[in-house]
Order: sequence, then C-alpha cells, then structure tokens
Amino acid sequence: MAPGRDEELQHLLRRAGFGASQAEIAQYARLGLLSFSAAAARLLDYESQPDDVDEKIGAIGYAGVTAAQGRLLPAANINDARQRWLFRMVHSQRPLQEKMALFWHNHFATAYSKISGDVGAAEGARLMAAKPSEDAGGAKGQLELLREHALGNFRDLLIAIAQDPAMLYWLDGRTNVRGRPQENFARELMELFTMGVDTFTESDVYAGARVFTGWNLARTGTGAAARFVFSFNAAQHETAAKTFSFAIYPDGGRVIPSRAPASGLQDGIDLINAVAGHPATGPRLARKLYNFFVNEVDPPDTALIQEIAGIYYARNYEIEPMVRRLLLSSQFRDPSNYFKRYSWPVEFVVRAIKEVGWTGFSLGDALTPLVNMGQQLLEPPDVSGWELGRGWFTTGGMLARMNFASQLAGNQKFNLRDAFRGHAATADALVDAALERLSPAEYEGAGHNALVEYVNAGGAWTGSDTQLTTKGAGLVHLIVGSGEYQLV
Repeated sequence: MAPGRDEELQHLLRRAGFGASQAEIAQYARLGLLSFSAAAARLLDYESQPDDVDEKIGAIGYAGVTAAQGRLLPAANINDARQRWLFRMVHSQRPLQEKMALFWHNHFATAYSKISGDVGAAEGARLMAAKPSEDAGGAKGQLELLREHALGNFRDLLIAIAQDPAMLYWLDGRTNVRGRPQENFARELMELFTMGVDTFTESDVYAGARVFTGWNLARTGTGAAARFVFSFNAAQHETAAKTFSFAIYPDGGRVIPSRAPASGLQDGIDLINAVAGHPATGPRLARKLYNFFVNEVDPPDTALIQEIAGIYYARNYEIEPMVRRLLLSSQFRDPSNYFKRYSWPVEFVVRAIKEVGWTGFSLGDALTPLVNMGQQLLEPPDVSGWELGRGWFTTGGMLARMNFASQLAGNQKFNLRDAFRGHAATADALVDAALERLSPAEYEGAGHNALVEYVNAGGAWTGSDTQLTTKGAGLVHLIVGSGEYQLV
C-alpha cells in the first residue's frame, strides 16, 4: 500500500470512526477495502454490517470491562452504560454510527445526573441507555435513539427527541402544562437544536412553550415491565392560537391556529417542521458537521458549507447525504485538512486503545481518566454540551491525557514488546514502527530526534526483549501523550 494512500485511509478512519487497530487495517486489506472510496462506502453503508458487538463483551480477544454484578447492566448502572458505549466504539463494525451518536449526544446534550435525581439511579440509567431488546418493558434509552437516527432524517430525530423520556425530564417537558407553560425545551429547540441564536424572539420562546403544553410523560406497564413513555395529555394542552416572528407554514403563515384539545399534538409537529426547514438550520448543521469531519482549526470553506446546507433542504432534511458529500469531498481528502480537529477526550481514549492495544485492559479503568480529561459520557456539563476545540486542553486535562497514555502503555508493555519484535534493529527503526502504529500528526525533525534519543538513552541499543519491554512502552507513552497525538 502506498504511503500516501495509507495516510488517507487512516485520516478517514480517524474522522469517520475512532482510528483503527492493526487487526482492523489487516481486515480492510483482506476485504480489498484499502482504497479510500471502498472504505468510505463501507463506513457510510453501516447497516450492511452486523450489529452484534454487544455480544462480544466478556469474550476473549476483546477489551475487558469491570462489572460489579459479574456482567454489565447498562440499563441499571450508568458506569456499565458508559463502559458498553466505550466497548462499542472500540469494537463496532459500524464506527460511523457510533461517531454520529457521539455527535448527536453533544448536540442534544442530556445529563444523567439530573434525570437520576428525579427518578433514581437505576431508572436514570435506563432512560439514558436501555436497549428495547434487553428491557422487560421494551424501553429505549436516549443513546439508542441517537444511534437509530444517526444518519437518518433530522426532522424525524427532532420529533423523537421531543418525545424522548430522558429529554422530557432533562428540559422539564413533563411539567409543561396549560396555564403554566415550561419554556426550556422550546428555547433549546430553537437556539441549540436548530436555528441558532439571533433567529427568534423571547415571544417565540413563550409561544413555543405553549405549543408543547401537554407533551408529557406517562407510566405504562407493571412490575419490571413498567416504564416511562411519551404521552400527549390533551387536557393540559393550551388550544389558543400561537404567533411567531418567523414562518411556520410554506405559505409564510406565522400563526399556529387554535385547535381542539384532541388535535393539539399537531401544534408541536408544525413547529418542529418549521424550525427544521428554517433558512438558518441547514447552514448551522452544515457548519457543525464540517467542523466535526473536515476542519475546526482554519476558517471554514463557506462554499462547501453552503453546498451541504443545500443538500439538507433538497433531500428533505436527510443527514446521510450531507455526511456522504463531506466525506467524499476534495476538502476532506486534502492533506492540509489532516489533523485539523482537536480530539475529544473519548476520541483520544478510544483511538489510543485501538492503536496501542487492549489485551488485559478494562474499559472501567478509562472512566476516571475521562472525567479528569473533561468528558464524562452521558454527563455533558449543560444544555450547550462540552466546550470543543482548544477548550479541551486545560492544564489538568492535558495532564490527564498524559497520565492515561502512561497507564495504557504500561498495561500493554508485553504486547507492545511482541508487536515491535522484528521491527527494532535500530532505535530509528523502533521509532518508525511506533509512529506507523500510532499515526500521530507528523513529527518535526527535532521531535523525531528526541524520540530516537530516548530509545538510545541508557546504553547501546540492541533490540533485546528487555529493552523492548521498557523502551517500547515508554516510547508509546511519549507519543500518545504528545501534542501531535491530540489532533485527529
């Protein structure tokens, strides 16, 4: 495989997934997927790949987990849910689906802590992460909803989110009733989820709150099958007309008409249709996707963003065509856009595990380091999500990344010794083998020389197993903890 093609494939796998292990690269080679177009097609058409990754938890050859009950119970224990998601990121045959679920988790930022404070720890975990096939009542946690709609229709995702029990707790929709409208969801629907700031007025927020009166929760089933479900409470819906400052209907009409209580659900559907189709929503989503997949460091390519926004409207709010166009664009493939995204902590951890190795490593041991890096899965800091970009790199956050690099490299030192054996006749050869395995941004001459000097320090290099055990792990620690590795 030509070096340039190798770099292009690695770039694709970092951006549309979480990097790739040596075994995954070999699998791509066996399947004849080393060309960019073939690999991109496989990533985008992820529904053609099996979704059996959860069945691998606890199996030999996969990353380990730490389960207090002897097995993960993600619908009852939030740390088990976090470990399962990490496991899926490391081992899924559908990495783009997991990557988009992470994107939407930040976009529709919902925190477990508030929900569990209302319904208890176990039910909170269930609302966030339950899988219907595993739940006695068929409950679907918000994470499963995001995964299901990962590359689907944005309007449909908005409706699903508006009716999601976790979101109804998170933004207090369950208390939104006639005579006492709750504004939180309406505000975030317009400001964070769709149109953005400066596109609506405070009167729109109040009108939106009235639109969603009666979009509440009910408890259905009994015993272990009992669960929270969305319920439109017609008796609590305000039926009066609602006027907005922007168009609600294709003819330009700005007033949602008065309706009978039984028909009041349509008010919310009308507003969601309006904000999904608003002229500001497509460009805003296009910018976020561009920053996520192409480049968040340099000024954006406005022509490409306009094109992606146009696709959003032309394809009736489908996300897959937008992402497909981005991944296949010349801008995405341009080497000047490689390593132009700041790695989120979870991206950093998963990529490191995939590239360094996981034999004998428990994903439970990554949970506290992730907190220290500033990203606890299923616990964004507020409705705006995490501060992205350079915001990840506080002094404490960077120290936590370096400490995790040391922890993981030390845990994998014997596996690394075996992997580097035969590729370390000289210190330069060992450094080259480590850089090829880990795929950081290019080291400048002085940085590369410093790595060689580290390997040579302490005596003549012979490439013995003893030296490889110590220096191999130490070298991996230095690279994974370096600034060059913090970009994807």
